[in-house]
Amino acid sequence: MAAATVPAMPDAEDVRRIALSLPDTTEKIAWSMPTFRVAGKMFATLPEDETSIAVRCPKDERDELVLAEPEKFWIAGHEAQFAWVRARLDALEDEGELRDILADSWRQAAPARLLEAHPRLGLPVD
Repeated sequence: MAAATVPAMPDAEDVRRIALSLPDTTEKIAWSMPTFRVAGKMFATLPEDETSIAVRCPKDERDELVLAEPEKFWIAGHEAQFAWVRARLDALEDEGELRDILADSWRQAAPARLLEAHPRLGLPVD
C-alpha cells in the first residue's frame, strides 16, 4: 500500500499536458515524433520511445547540467551542435520539475510579445 503514496514519475502524457498548457503552444509531429512549438518555434520534443524530452538549453548551462546530473541530463550526438539537452523523465523529481524545465525552454523560444504578456512564466517562485 505504501507504493500508492509515492508520486508517479512524469510521463509523456504529463509532458503533453504541461507543454500544451503554456501560452500559444501547439503540438506537431515532425521526424516521426511529437514536437511542441510556441508561435511556431519548437521548444520541446518527445523523441524515440517517449521516455525522455529534448528541450532548449543554452550550451554553457547545458554542459553544467550534464556534468552536475548525468543520470538526469545528456546530450544526444545529433543535437550536440545545437542548444538542446535531453532529460530522462523517470529521473525527474516530480511534475513540478518537468513544468519548470518545459517553461524554461518555452521562454527561450517564445516571441517577445508572449514574454511580455507572461513575465513570470517559467521563473522560480520567490
